[in-house]
Amino acid sequence: MAKKQFKAESKRLLEMMIHSIYTNREIFLRELISNASDATDKRYYNALQKGESGLVRDELSIDITPDRAARTLTLSDHGCGMTKEELEQNLGTIAKSGSLAFKQENQLNDQDVDIIGQFGVGFYSAFMVAKQVTVISKADGSDEAFMWQSNGSDGYTVTPSEREDCGTTIILALKDNTDEENFDEFLQQYTLQNLVKKYSDYIRYPIRMPMERSRMVEGSDKDADGKDKTPEYESYTQVETLNSMVPIWKKQKKDVTEAEYTQFYKDKFGDWEAPLRTITSSVEGAATYHALLFFPAQAPYNYYSRDFEKGLQLYSSGVLIMEKCADLLPDYFSFVRGLVDSQDLSLNISREMLQHDRQLKVIAASLEKKIKSELAAMLKNDRENYEKLWKAFGVQMKFGIYASYGAAKELLQDLLLYQSSADQKLTSLSEYVSRMKESQKYIYYACGESAAKLDVMPQNQRLKEQGYEILYLTDDVDEFAIKMMREYEGKEFRSTSDDDLGLDNDQEKQDIQKQTEENKELLEYVKQSLGEKVTDVVLTSRLTNCAVCLTSKGGLSLEMEKVLRAMPNAAETAPKAQKVLELNASHPVFEKLRQLWPEKKDTVAAYAGILYEQALLIEGLPVEDPVAYTAAVCSLMTQN
Repeated sequence: MAKKQFKAESKRLLEMMIHSIYTNREIFLRELISNASDATDKRYYNALQKGESGLVRDELSIDITPDRAARTLTLSDHGCGMTKEELEQNLGTIAKSGSLAFKQENQLNDQDVDIIGQFGVGFYSAFMVAKQVTVISKADGSDEAFMWQSNGSDGYTVTPSEREDCGTTIILALKDNTDEENFDEFLQQYTLQNLVKKYSDYIRYPIRMPMERSRMVEGSDKDADGKDKTPEYESYTQVETLNSMVPIWKKQKKDVTEAEYTQFYKDKFGDWEAPLRTITSSVEGAATYHALLFFPAQAPYNYYSRDFEKGLQLYSSGVLIMEKCADLLPDYFSFVRGLVDSQDLSLNISREMLQHDRQLKVIAASLEKKIKSELAAMLKNDRENYEKLWKAFGVQMKFGIYASYGAAKELLQDLLLYQSSADQKLTSLSEYVSRMKESQKYIYYACGESAAKLDVMPQNQRLKEQGYEILYLTDDVDEFAIKMMREYEGKEFRSTSDDDLGLDNDQEKQDIQKQTEENKELLEYVKQSLGEKVTDVVLTSRLTNCAVCLTSKGGLSLEMEKVLRAMPNAAETAPKAQKVLELNASHPVFEKLRQLWPEKKDTVAAYAGILYEQALLIEGLPVEDPVAYTAAVCSLMTQN
């Protein structure tokens, strides 16, 4: 019989369908199973419309049969089947979708029936792995079956055939293996089983396949005298269902145990540890979707690296569309794992990517609110697990405030935790504010390497002695995020290194101003002797027991300078903070400087250098010239 040509499409168009639209050849099985599911849905729907009974969903299986000897892979369903005309229309015209036409003709919405196909090109993905495709189909209610056959873009034939019941059988004659590609893998039961599990686990009809198993031959483990011997094994084949059919996320939460959710999480996402929290969500409205989300107990090994890929698994009517849909999660919630299943998504022609439409944005916004709500509830009611989660992923939430230039502040600020000077435990901003003194103007914070080191920093001593609580910020991003936040509940953030801590009364301010005027020349000389190392030298009342400390002017703090200098190749080019050397006006060291001034300027200059280097060490900054510093200390020690 002469071949018919594909109606409106050229060889180039079919090649594009096969080689360009689909980027992963293994999805051919997903597409063919989805088509079989659509056909079965149509038959089931038509039977209901006609008032026919007797159809049982569990009996409408989709059967996969690999034949290694013949190198063929067969898929068969018990769906509505196709007439000769439908075979030519649906398979002879590329991008002619029988599923889409069925939905339009019957004015169906997605709640009526799970019709997945829309574009009519999924069938052609079979040519990625097959050199010849044979389709035998018998329409429901028809006495005739027909066979459609093609080896690619040079056309097809449609001839009479035989099939006992209605439905469709697709036979793929696999391509020959090459040095680069092994098509025999699609005949291996392990590969086929995994592909069904990965892409089509939640198709509502059973997907069955003969599975080769082995068993011990009965009685072969004993000899005639009843003594143990090496048993014999025999191979056998049994038909097994490969898919789960009912997604766990579509079940009522009361019908699923926590252990089942945990096992699903471990199996699906390869984590050995149970999640800290499981979230189920079923939403109808502007966007209809089911979501099953998990908060992991630990960060993946590559979480804070460029290799990490965020995203939720995305399903459409139970069919996996994307392994990781990054658009469903903001970066600051990228630690969340789970999946979303929606029938409302506008898929592109290959179903491998989403068209960026309003529905996706609506779902993402809804998920963001849900995650925030669950985190807040966890912080309030399950503090131990929240702190565990915070230690693993808190830095990412802080980055969310910094990276959004403060736009995500309202969403994230109540989730933040910091070490507190009050009890050395983690505290939220809300808890800090609730404990503030009535007259306290600012939320005080200090930045450094660790809470232990910050606890003994000289800048913090006066605040602690007067009973003020300090937040210890120990992550690199902390101060950058605080700068973006500016304030919380009307209370401004203020570093313990800032000029005005709001502690000095009028008398103290007058005393410092008077002492500064009296020692103006001495302070100017100390500044001059330090050159460009400092922007200014001032007297301070913030210190109690320590002689000196370093602070900074402007928006760049000393801690921010350290973070920027630590970046790759940035040690020399990173901006530097405007350092201010603060001297304790009440300390014996300053009194010693006054005694030496102005008769021993060289000694004052030497002392100034030592004090500056000490201030650097206290701040955790590197000494600029260790050799010169040790020489100066030794010289001081040998003086009479």
